[in-house]
Amino acid sequence: MRQLIINIKQLCQVEYAGDQARNKVAGADMAVLPSIDNAWLLTENGRIQGFGEMSALQEQHADEVINAAGKLVLPAWCDSHTHLVFAAPRDEEFVDRIRGLSYEEIARRGGGILNSARKLNAMDERELYDQSFIRLQKVMAQGTGAIEIKSGYGLCLEGELKMLRVIRKLKENAGIPVKASFLAAHAYPMEYRENKEGYINLIINEMLPRVAGEGLADYMDVFCEQGFFGIPETERLLEAGSKYGLKPKIHANQLHHSGGVEVGVKHNALSVDHLECVGDKEIEALKNGNTMPTLLPGAAFFLGIQYQPARKIIDADLPVCLATDYNPGSCPSGNVQLLLSIACTQLKMTPEEAINAVTINGAAAMELEQEMGTIMVGKRAALIITSPIPSLAYIPYDYGNNSVERMIHSA
Repeated sequence: MRQLIINIKQLCQVEYAGDQARNKVAGADMAVLPSIDNAWLLTENGRIQGFGEMSALQEQHADEVINAAGKLVLPAWCDSHTHLVFAAPRDEEFVDRIRGLSYEEIARRGGGILNSARKLNAMDERELYDQSFIRLQKVMAQGTGAIEIKSGYGLCLEGELKMLRVIRKLKENAGIPVKASFLAAHAYPMEYRENKEGYINLIINEMLPRVAGEGLADYMDVFCEQGFFGIPETERLLEAGSKYGLKPKIHANQLHHSGGVEVGVKHNALSVDHLECVGDKEIEALKNGNTMPTLLPGAAFFLGIQYQPARKIIDADLPVCLATDYNPGSCPSGNVQLLLSIACTQLKMTPEEAINAVTINGAAAMELEQEMGTIMVGKRAALIITSPIPSLAYIPYDYGNNSVERMIHSA
């Protein structure tokens, strides 16, 4: 199957094979989005075969010709942090927060993650898959072409395995890259509130061998935060995961300066995610490692807490990745376009910086930079064709609306 897209108003995030490879972009380079005006692009069997200016287009055979006059073409969004597999929404907690309860207070009352765990463990695996597949199809229609999904609403052996099996089935059927993170260290179950050591041992000695033995996860994640998992526990869990080949990712510094950033860099985590509470100490640690800072401003928006200091991080010559944190409690949206609007208006990122953060840097945060994130010959043909829009900036400007007219996926 050969598809030829012609008369593209702007072909964004292009990369040429002869150029120095860009696995991610950082600092001032994040403001640069290489593009071609009035362009064409050819795909064949799910791969990008060529692109360039319309004036240089030679006659091409194609099974389908798409006229993209007035439209932009971009690489699909790479959403590197979601909790898309869950059993039910938590709209009652939304009202509790409106009435003044904090995220931490709701969690102490058995809400939050524990609420989701109760509902998930009571749900049939088939129904859990069906609901999750609908959510995945929705975000794909909004431009997502690669996604990471975490467990962490099981909080017991069978519940975590059920979630990870659902994620594996989504990967088999979605037609896009799906990465799985094992996040049993998301919260302490009620029965282990007075025996935290017992739950950590359960994760290390019973859950991890099963997860690794069945090949259910790519990454090991821990919610490193006051009231959840501290530095010593986080280190033990990451080290245990690494013995099974599960690379670290960390929920870090969402509510406090928890030390999660530093422990993530120490253990060469692929990413540290959230980062609402970041200062000079955390930035210095990030500068001394290769860990990707991943910001989740959709959760900050929904919880009404402080936003991440994106400008401070970028100005320190560091990369920034953006991800949705799609989950039923603190960010019930997987809409990357809305995420871009929040990043531009609240984090003061430019549209180019925000697009880089959800394409090339999002791909890097999932180890997909060789396949996704830029438009390059040989990479997957995972593409967004927008509706007719005046500029790249219009995507975050037109907040709450869907600028994606058509998705092209490689499968």
